[in-house]
Amino acid sequence: MNRDFLSPVNEIALAPLVSLSPYCLGNKIKIHTQQDGFPELENVKLAIFGVQEDRNSENNFGCGDHLHFIRRKLYELFPGKWNLEIADLGNVLKGATVADTYFAVSEIVTSLVKQQIIPIIIGGGQDLTYVNYRAYDTLEQTINITAVDSRFDLGNLDDELTSQSYLSKIIMQKPNNLFNYSNVGYQTYFNAQEEIKLFDSLFFDTCRLGKAKELENIEPAFRNADIVSIDLGAVRQSEAPANNNASPNGFYGDEICAIARYAGISDKVSSFGIYEYNYKYDNNHQTASLVAQMIWYFIEGVNFRVKDYPFSVKENYQKFTVIMEDDDSLVFYKSNKTGRWWMEINILSDNKYKRHALIPCTYKDYTDATKQIIPERWYKAMQKMI
Repeated sequence: MNRDFLSPVNEIALAPLVSLSPYCLGNKIKIHTQQDGFPELENVKLAIFGVQEDRNSENNFGCGDHLHFIRRKLYELFPGKWNLEIADLGNVLKGATVADTYFAVSEIVTSLVKQQIIPIIIGGGQDLTYVNYRAYDTLEQTINITAVDSRFDLGNLDDELTSQSYLSKIIMQKPNNLFNYSNVGYQTYFNAQEEIKLFDSLFFDTCRLGKAKELENIEPAFRNADIVSIDLGAVRQSEAPANNNASPNGFYGDEICAIARYAGISDKVSSFGIYEYNYKYDNNHQTASLVAQMIWYFIEGVNFRVKDYPFSVKENYQKFTVIMEDDDSLVFYKSNKTGRWWMEINILSDNKYKRHALIPCTYKDYTDATKQIIPERWYKAMQKMI
């Protein structure tokens, strides 16, 4: 990793540490400071870094500034019963061009993921999701993205890359390493019916806000993700005002924290981003506090990962085979550790989608199958593998 891409954490965030408890998070993690320099990353599991880039954020200019407000709130929190090394690497400053910033972010994410360190990205527009995705190119594997957003951010193919058009670039530009995209919490009136139909034709997973608030419905979307991207515009304005695109409707603070924990507890999630924080609209630093708590819950989830993805010892799982009316069968696995469920997709051993052969699902998917109803998740996954 080129450490020159990252500037030290602002002293405004560090100053309160001397008066805080020695047990608070800010006094427990490794922080990139002007005085101590860049932290050693040996044994580090999670690395926070900010991105001070707002030039491609639609209608939310300033969303890369003053990230020290988030850090101050984060540093004040107390860690849970964690056995994790955490680092704060500082900020990526605005480059001479947006492309320069993108290059720096991509290089940092690539380096961290290769070291099996989970990056936690704060600040900047959600266009950084595209940059995060491109950082996986060198890993030569297909990627699942789950975005928590009230909008699909599809845009038009001819649009420049922005926070509201990044998804079309992910879908269309090569190399195309996207296997599945899931949207959690979209609000219908913010999205054209044509886009909703397009998502269905691409066999992407979508979950409207009302259904997503029943949180058990959306857990599999995070269990199956490599990249999780959260637009703060998905949180209702009364809970998170620091976003110029905020809406009266959206997730409550406790719901978005539960979602962050889902992302953390997933064995597959290897990068996590919270975007579109704009300090100019943050009353009493309320949104900074919420973002800090979301990060806390994500870390809490990572700490309690149980590695129950059923690819190892079969004795740790119960296998259920459901015979369908056409004599085909659907195979389900249930973890003895957590009670979580998966569906198996039968594919050739040399198929490039082999890592997606087990699809996270819910108990309801299993009970639907026993009623001869093919689960939608299974159908969509099969269509993408054909």
